[in-house]
Amino acid sequence: MSKTRRLIAVAMAAVLAAGLAACGGDAEENGATVDTGGIEGTDDGTKLTLWTRAPLESQAKLLVDAYNKSHKNQVALTITPNDDYVSRVGAAAGSGDLPDLFAADIVYVPNWTDAGLFADLTQQISQLPYVDQINKGHLDAGTLDGKRYVLPFVLDLSVMFWNKDLYKEAGLDPEKGPATLAEFKDHALKIQKLGKKDVHGTYFGGNCGGCGVFTWFPMIWASGEEVMNAGGTESLLAGDAAKQVYSTWRDLWSAGAVDPASKDETGATWVAGFQEGKIGVMPYPATLLQTADKTVKVGVAALPGVSGGGSTFLGGDGIGISKDSKHSPQAWNFLSWMMSEDAQVKVLAANNTVVSRADLADNEFSRKDPRVLAINKVAGDPASKTPVAKNFQQAFNAAGSPWVSLFRDQVFAGNTDPAAGNAAITEVLGK
Repeated sequence: MSKTRRLIAVAMAAVLAAGLAACGGDAEENGATVDTGGIEGTDDGTKLTLWTRAPLESQAKLLVDAYNKSHKNQVALTITPNDDYVSRVGAAAGSGDLPDLFAADIVYVPNWTDAGLFADLTQQISQLPYVDQINKGHLDAGTLDGKRYVLPFVLDLSVMFWNKDLYKEAGLDPEKGPATLAEFKDHALKIQKLGKKDVHGTYFGGNCGGCGVFTWFPMIWASGEEVMNAGGTESLLAGDAAKQVYSTWRDLWSAGAVDPASKDETGATWVAGFQEGKIGVMPYPATLLQTADKTVKVGVAALPGVSGGGSTFLGGDGIGISKDSKHSPQAWNFLSWMMSEDAQVKVLAANNTVVSRADLADNEFSRKDPRVLAINKVAGDPASKTPVAKNFQQAFNAAGSPWVSLFRDQVFAGNTDPAAGNAAITEVLGK
């Protein structure tokens, strides 16, 4: 590693340790193209290392266990607590000790790609016969100057969940969720009017930036509008659709249809109320369908726009070969297998996890549950996206970010003009 690159990586590690996403690095020095042993890579008994963060532990273990049982290569999986993962990757990047493979929250992928942490996989990815079917949002997040560095590891989508029993009590069709923002508001209000103790129409992460982008951005996309410009340097969160999203939640809050705990919700417990059967309808992580289904009869649909349509935030993690790997052909063997039908359907889909290929969305397992099939299909909808911006963390996800200030001001303070808040987000994005 050159002295310049090392200084960049060490500086980046310090920034990441402080909880911020790094940016910078010379694009010309990023991820040298590596020999990955052809389209399937090399399976010769090499021991590989893979890091991922705790929220994806279940899916990561499923994939690694299945790979190890069917290949000579063996992957050693390391799970790191979510709050420690960014600093760990940053420190390893600075010392040249990254594992062979590592996953990254998709909002960090552009930063870590720009800083040169991933190897260039453009040639290998382009040779995959189903490349056009791979989730575009994740591919785009890991693309820099026309070169591709990551593949989807695990998709985490935002969808609308509703409690079928509460719907039936409120005189709503338990098999039909809200198809527009107006219907979402109407359904939540009707649940609230039941007057059941500790039961509320809806819930949201009122002090959680990540929760907001995960569940509110799709409502804007479904309405045909964007949340940022193409370069990720300008916020567009003062448009007509955005204003309608804010006013919908403001009206629900004013009517008492939002659980009061939402105001201080930082994300740690934002799904608990629904799982306890106390929330009628709310945007929700699709990966938690199995968990919620244990206690609630759950309906599932795409997140609606102002006048209909549907969208989702294509979240989750991307994965690539690190700049420090000495086993690129073997690491690619894992990645190419991971995208195969065997892994996507027989491992992920078999365990009710969203597949990363559109051509496999309708499979033997998803067909058993229309809700899972609906989740898979919305993942491939053109309105579903992964927003890309180098300063995404600072602008949106960080505690006290300008995005958090904007939507709190809109919902709780009743400010109906988002222009100033939108400008504050743009200022951070453009730094």
